[in-house]
Amino acid sequence: MAVQKTFAMVVGIVLVILGLWGFFQNPILNWFGVNTAQNIVHIIAGALGIWLGTKDAGKSFNLWLGWVALVVGVLGLIPGVRDLLAQLLGINAGISWLHIILGIVALIVAYAVKE
Repeated sequence: MAVQKTFAMVVGIVLVILGLWGFFQNPILNWFGVNTAQNIVHIIAGALGIWLGTKDAGKSFNLWLGWVALVVGVLGLIPGVRDLLAQLLGINAGISWLHIILGIVALIVAYAVKE
């Protein structure tokens, strides 16, 4: 199976699981802050990743996910913006760093992996 497609589907499955998990535990693993809005975003993004992975559009998902996650992660570390994101999405420093790492990995997969 192609790397782009596999990465999109695996990340999609993980996002759906995290989105559902967030409805029952906040913060997730006592570290990653979430709320209902962010849980819904994770479920939608995860479903999109699964769907695009099955349609051989994994690279598009990885690019989209990488840039969005990276931007949200960086914004989550900027004072003022961090407070707004905390109110809207329950984002804290732990999940901001996780978004940055996920964004970087998704962009590496999208740009470096040739299929």
